Amino acid sequence: MGIFDRFENAVERGVNGAFSRVFRSGIKAVDVTSALKRAMDDHVQELSTDRAIAPNHFTIRMAPADMNALGDLDILSDEFVQQATDYAQSQGYSLLGPISIDFTQDSDEFTGQLQVQARNERGAAAPATASSPSPEHPIIDVDGEKWLLTEPVTVIGRGTEADITVADSGVSRRHLELRITPTGVIATDLGSTNGTFVEGHRIDAATLLDGNQITIGRTRILFWTHPQSEDAQ
Repeated sequence: MGIFDRFENAVERGVNGAFSRVFRSGIKAVDVTSALKRAMDDHVQELSTDRAIAPNHFTIRMAPADMNALGDLDILSDEFVQQATDYAQSQGYSLLGPISIDFTQDSDEFTGQLQVQARNERGAAAPATASSPSPEHPIIDVDGEKWLLTEPVTVIGRGTEADITVADSGVSRRHLELRITPTGVIATDLGSTNGTFVEGHRIDAATLLDGNQITIGRTRILFWTHPQSEDAQ
């Protein structure tokens, strides 16, 4: 079985792993963060010696009393997403899309019991481990990591809401949009602080050509729609 087959099988299985733990003194925010990291580590899918896919969707189940004791889940959820994203980047994990977290009250859970269900959800980009680019599904190389663009619109940025996240302080949260159209792929700067550059020229929007280099912050992105262009690099 090839690398890409293993990736496809991992997506189809959805990882679907569960991590459960009991906290005698009740569940605190730091316990949720630790459980998310543990669930991510436990269900990483190794695609190659230097590429690992971590789950990006988590369902957290706990008793109603613990849910109420945690406080404002809307605020906490954003913090948990950011912490999980930072952790994935620190471990060198690739994600199939932005991290998302759902909280579910479960009356069958007793107080202090925390369960985290982890799975993969395919986003607008997927690891391009063994695919050839095409005009409909180009490939980009983001500082050495290749991604196949699987949806018409892909957003690249530092924030958790981006389809492809980069750990670069010079990149805005939603920095760059790549849009696949019938006449080509258009790169659009999304009002970033430091700008987007194609072949060294700052752009608001530009139609990309094979082999074009895009720079955002300190991050270099290479673009291809044809295999021979990629092989020539």
